[in-house]
Amino acid sequence: MSAAVGARGAKRAVTGPVLAAGCVLWRRSPSGGLEFCLVHRPRYDDWSYPKGKLKRGEPPLDAARREVLEETGHHCAPGAPLPTARYRANGRPKEVAYWAAEATGGTFAPNAEVDRVSWLAPAEARTRLTQDRDRELLDAALATLSNT
Repeated sequence: MSAAVGARGAKRAVTGPVLAAGCVLWRRSPSGGLEFCLVHRPRYDDWSYPKGKLKRGEPPLDAARREVLEETGHHCAPGAPLPTARYRANGRPKEVAYWAAEATGGTFAPNAEVDRVSWLAPAEARTRLTQDRDRELLDAALATLSNT
């Protein structure tokens, strides 16, 4: 067990993984092919999917929708759940629940967390993604979408 500093400066015990949620956001290109939305986070200088920590009491799917809107400016229609990503971040275990989600409209505006988004075909997205675990999610999303 480790300690974290709460909002009032008091230390509190931290147990279990950091819980987060996000979406592999997709849309149809004008030619009918699939495009995936990747976000660039300047803090980490990486390309990934929109995701973020759950707020206290927030259901993971609600958090995933909120993070997509906050980070990309797009609303979405979540579909099939994707594999949960499990890894260590800042020395703690982290679990990120993901869904494949179709973009239903919106406009990106750069913000403190995300300075750019790119809509890319699957092969381009695979190359641009920073983490191997995100490439695995791309494969899972493609398999799910091919069954619809």
